[in-house]
Amino acid sequence: MPPTIPQRGGPSGLKRSAIAGKTVSKTGAKRHRKIIVDCIRGITKPAIRRLARRGGVKRISGGIYDEARHALKTFLTTVLRDVVTYTEYRNAKTVTANDVIFALRRIGRPIYGFDPEAQQNSRQKRSLGMAVEDD
Repeated sequence: MPPTIPQRGGPSGLKRSAIAGKTVSKTGAKRHRKIIVDCIRGITKPAIRRLARRGGVKRISGGIYDEARHALKTFLTTVLRDVVTYTEYRNAKTVTANDVIFALRRIGRPIYGFDPEAQQNSRQKRSLGMAVEDD
């Protein structure tokens, strides 16, 4: 009787001849290919339902899901355009929390209770063993 091949791989499973973590292709294809996908579909129906429940909605119509995705995409496009503008103005490549805070404040949707300087100061005080008053 021939030996059976394990169904789920593992050490004695399928033998791979490629280098660890890399796929060798004979056609010379690039490692990262840009695949244009509508990523907004990643906001799933259950995720939209959870947000609606948090907002106090009891029943949800079927057409709401695409409308919610459209509204979210419009909002994020607006915010991210301003965030990138702030980041480019600083001649930086990394988006910081302050960029997002300033962009949201600019469009009239400020976030309260998030002050990176205050958090950094409280961390320094905790590391020194001082008493910290959190609001």
